[in-house]
Amino acid sequence: MKKNAVPRLPRMIVDAHHHLWELGTGAHYPWLQDGYDPERAWFGEYPTLCRDFPIEAYRARCSGFMVTASVHVEAERAHAQAIDETRWLHEVAARDGLPSVVVAWTDLLAPDAARRVDEQAAWPRVRGIRFKPHVTNAPGKKSSNGIAGTLLDPRWPVALDLLKAKNLCWDLRVPFWHLEEAAAMLAHAPRISVVLEHAGLPWDRSNDGLAMWRRGMEALAAHSNVTVKLSEFGLRATAWNEAENQGIVHDTISIFGWQRCMFGSNLPVANLRIGFPALIRMIAGALAHLSESEQQGIWHDNALRVYRIADVPRK
Repeated sequence: MKKNAVPRLPRMIVDAHHHLWELGTGAHYPWLQDGYDPERAWFGEYPTLCRDFPIEAYRARCSGFMVTASVHVEAERAHAQAIDETRWLHEVAARDGLPSVVVAWTDLLAPDAARRVDEQAAWPRVRGIRFKPHVTNAPGKKSSNGIAGTLLDPRWPVALDLLKAKNLCWDLRVPFWHLEEAAAMLAHAPRISVVLEHAGLPWDRSNDGLAMWRRGMEALAAHSNVTVKLSEFGLRATAWNEAENQGIVHDTISIFGWQRCMFGSNLPVANLRIGFPALIRMIAGALAHLSESEQQGIWHDNALRVYRIADVPRK
């Protein structure tokens, strides 16, 4: 950050990553309703998340800021209810105006993946699919050939071609030790819009861990069709570190360029570590070295472009 740079709070925000859910209405979210699973505590102990988070709660968390549009990313609802989640989100949007668009779930490697993608793409607010690759549980453990669903699975290029045919993006969520694998896979995949979530999940903040994260981010940034979300900087067992997280934001922008970065709140999950106003102030501090128009790109304009939000049908 330049000396004497003054952080500017955003005038308008497009939240490129958040979740909604309502429990007890026939919807089934296994991670929230089937007993607490400590292995899923990626960003901290999460019992406080195991309650309804409807659009009214989302708006309350964002109170005081002008969130003009938003991107709902599938909330790990039961896979058999993937279309039900998409339908419900369209009903919410018809009443409230948010979420503007949806990143839905479907199994891109299933034998009937083409039919599944078609079914999701038929909904007018669907702009992408999040289907997570199979990952290992720690740095230093590379994916192995022969394990279905890893980034080494040869079916990925064909799977991503299904998204290209429907003009859908792929939301990519992998921890930092798989970023280089993702970049290598994309070299052989169709050229579609790929959105890397959560700044590549730099969970190891040691010098070696951050060096591995930067290598992976640089490898992905070499693909001009990859953009990145400045979202979710919380760590499983470590308190929020403002300066460290601002460094992650600054490095991400340096690697990808401001044109390929966008803000995402990851509400309500991010609230395990930080509130929405404090998150905005943290990122604003990291953006202070940028011009006003460059900051607006990150807060607002880039997400409009990447997720084609202007193309949402009028009510």
